[in-house]
Amino acid sequence: MLPVPKLAVYGFQHVLAFYAGAVIVPILLASAIGLSEQQLIHLINADLFTCGIASIIQAQGFWKVGVRLPLLQGVTFTAVSPMIAIGMAAGGGTDGLLVIYGSVIVAGLATFLIAPWFGRLIKYFPPVVTGSVITIIGIALLPVGALDAVGGGAAKDPTNGRYLAYALGTLALIVIMQRIFRGFLATIAVLAGLVVGTLVAWALGDAHFDAVAGSAWVGVTSPFYFGLPKFSIAAIISMIVVMLITAVETTGDVFATGEIVDKKVGREDISRALRADGLATTLGGVLNSFPYTCFAENVGLVRLTRIKSRYVVVAAGVIMILLGMLPKAGAIVAGIPHPVLGGAALAMFATVAVVGIQTLSRVDFNDHRNIVIVGTSLGLAMLVTAQPDIAKAVPEWAQIILGSGITLGSLTAILLNILFHHVGKGRGAAVAGTPGHGEIRLNRVNEMSQEEFVAAFGQLFQGPVWAAENAYTRRPYADTQALRRAFQDALFGATPEQQRDLMTHYPALGSAAVAEGETGQMSARDQATVGLTRLADEDSDEFLRVTGEYERKFGFPLIVCVRDMHSREEILHQGEIRLHNSPAQEHAAALIEIAKIASHRFDDLVAGANPIHAARLQRFENL
Repeated sequence: MLPVPKLAVYGFQHVLAFYAGAVIVPILLASAIGLSEQQLIHLINADLFTCGIASIIQAQGFWKVGVRLPLLQGVTFTAVSPMIAIGMAAGGGTDGLLVIYGSVIVAGLATFLIAPWFGRLIKYFPPVVTGSVITIIGIALLPVGALDAVGGGAAKDPTNGRYLAYALGTLALIVIMQRIFRGFLATIAVLAGLVVGTLVAWALGDAHFDAVAGSAWVGVTSPFYFGLPKFSIAAIISMIVVMLITAVETTGDVFATGEIVDKKVGREDISRALRADGLATTLGGVLNSFPYTCFAENVGLVRLTRIKSRYVVVAAGVIMILLGMLPKAGAIVAGIPHPVLGGAALAMFATVAVVGIQTLSRVDFNDHRNIVIVGTSLGLAMLVTAQPDIAKAVPEWAQIILGSGITLGSLTAILLNILFHHVGKGRGAAVAGTPGHGEIRLNRVNEMSQEEFVAAFGQLFQGPVWAAENAYTRRPYADTQALRRAFQDALFGATPEQQRDLMTHYPALGSAAVAEGETGQMSARDQATVGLTRLADEDSDEFLRVTGEYERKFGFPLIVCVRDMHSREEILHQGEIRLHNSPAQEHAAALIEIAKIASHRFDDLVAGANPIHAARLQRFENL
């Protein structure tokens, strides 16, 4: 909880970054289904008011509702086209709006009820999926920022030098403030960019606030302002599909924010977030608004400012509620010129993509399946983003998927991950090798001679093979996890002399022997995951210093499971800390790291034996 003045400033910054995206949905919908200007004003007020409530629910949370992360809620763009289709099918105008609200209410309740079930699907969202989805969200939103940068909507003019100057000037100010200032001033860089950019545009006659005079001082939205909702089965089904797709986007935003604030996101977190989406969507239908989801724009703002307090979003929610009740204040915020907003949006959307890239850095791209998943999902997302009219080539029911690069790319990443990493396991426990190239299944493992067993699994450890020999004595194995535990028991049940001898066979981190393949493919693969096989001279010298000091003190190399590390700096930092430990503690620490390394290598063998996995690189052909 930050001091109230900071909460107010940071919250207002979130509102400014969010505002244009918040009001665009009612503007587009009102224009498409033929609502009056007065009805549009009420829709905007209702949207802001409900956005504030929804954001407080998500960030503050209560009971099992709300993920309690700095996630701001807004109307989902995914619902725009379906809502227009529903409204026009019902005759447009108020009649169409009431059918829309009926479908929104039911879809919100359905989302609330299925949230726990959806949370159980978290195993289908490993880093290869979440990283792809987060990256796609950031990249797919960049054209939105670019459109604002050249004037936005019908006013766009890419050749207008003033538009370009406003956008690049706002972006430059944000970058300069991030570089020069520290602390509070650095964290309000986006707010400062928006305010200064707007003032400059106003001084030059390019920012207008004429709507302020014509707006009322107070305007309160009332439930069912346009009349009681109407319910249509077709409309309800369409909106439930929209909410299922939105759940995927929300899941990506929750993971992205979890990465930023360094919180592990679990199954219950996803369920809480989706319950908040469902409750907010139901409230939206009652309070004359629309379906809600987490806003990616503000995920980028959290990353850019590094302000991780969820109470900042609560403050933003309070401000939005006030704006929803004060149309004049909303009209002032609406006066921010599109090019100024576009300059800030480019920074925020690109930052979301960077978070996705950070997540993808934990993915094993030596596994060709992951390359296919990321490449295909990104490619299809960019196809739809670059050529949005391609959706017109398919029937209307399919346009909900092809109408959004985020939707298409996200679903592609999820489905390909299931296809490559989950489908086919029912054929039995394949535990090593590749199909058609020496695949080894569990029943075959239980029938192996000791020599065959050691040949297949001795590579889980460096040097001596006694761990594999001891694990062999624990046959038969009921499943692959029993086999995995056999290796763990063999390692920790050995004599201290055997354990120490094993430690001495592990290569030094970042050594030339590993990079040149002299220590085996497994070591090279382990260390390549964080770039230790391609160190620059300066980095190589630093690793040589730390690992040398460690080995001189303890008599065996510094052993770290580098696949669990995020960067080379983190590995060096751990090495520096462990230099101060006692020999007994380091003996135990080294054993744990060896067990982690062996577990990752075991996973590689299991993945290599997946029945649908092609014989990539024929890495285990000799098995």
